[in-house]
Amino acid sequence: MVSPVEASATTPIADRLHVVDSATPQVSVLDLGVTRGDGIFEVLGVINGHPQSVDAHLRRLSVSAAMLDLPRLDLDAIRAAIHRVVELAEPRPEYVVKLVVTRGVEGSGVATCWVIPLTLPDDFAGERAHGLRVVLLDRGYPHDIAARSPWLLTGAKTLSYAVNKAVLREAARRGADDVIFTSTDGYVLESPSSTLIARYGNRVWTPSTSQGILRGTTQGAAFEFFADAGYATSEVLLRVEQLWDADALWLANSARMLAPIRELDGRHVPIDRELTDAGNAALLARTE
Repeated sequence: MVSPVEASATTPIADRLHVVDSATPQVSVLDLGVTRGDGIFEVLGVINGHPQSVDAHLRRLSVSAAMLDLPRLDLDAIRAAIHRVVELAEPRPEYVVKLVVTRGVEGSGVATCWVIPLTLPDDFAGERAHGLRVVLLDRGYPHDIAARSPWLLTGAKTLSYAVNKAVLREAARRGADDVIFTSTDGYVLESPSSTLIARYGNRVWTPSTSQGILRGTTQGAAFEFFADAGYATSEVLLRVEQLWDADALWLANSARMLAPIRELDGRHVPIDRELTDAGNAALLARTE
């Protein structure tokens, strides 16, 4: 684990990092990330030794930090920590690096940050090959909640994951693998940890981030693949009833890549096997 430390911008980057043992205690029990879940995070994929979409993840981290009014982030040190973790990690074809930033100890004004490599569950390859069973669950907000109530922090990638974990347990009780949130007024939002992508003929859509949902980094890379393959891509306000007309549906994130949805609320969804395999091959071949 590498922990960027508070230092002057004139301090060499190497001196702004601490390499520590993740198996030993590192975070204070008074840290607001521990006591309040007051912090943010990012998870980026590492493919064949290459960290993916680093700039996009750091931009999203910065947006989340601004939304939470966190102390200033040393993005140069965090970027260096990502590459240092990759250098130190055991080589594997695929794994992820997690970035965590908390508000730190209350009253200190100094953020806590660490970067750590994590192995992937074995089931992601199976998800890509066999697809996901997904259920729709109401998130309890209208689709324009971000504009109405920005203090609810929709669209920030925060450490407050109790609800996301609860909905995955509900999905399991319903015999499903994952969830797609919907708004109270009938629009499609996102999964707890993934972005929805839908194909309609030669059009490929993803739900609009204006609804207070995260901009997907893997979705962005996948859209580059789809555009190169001749598909028209766009963010849209997608109604729930439009899902049943899709030619293919995927959930995308930095670990699972493109996982096709094979069942939605108990109804069969067609899998575009050729396009799924080609998309994942392109994503797994990236070097940045």
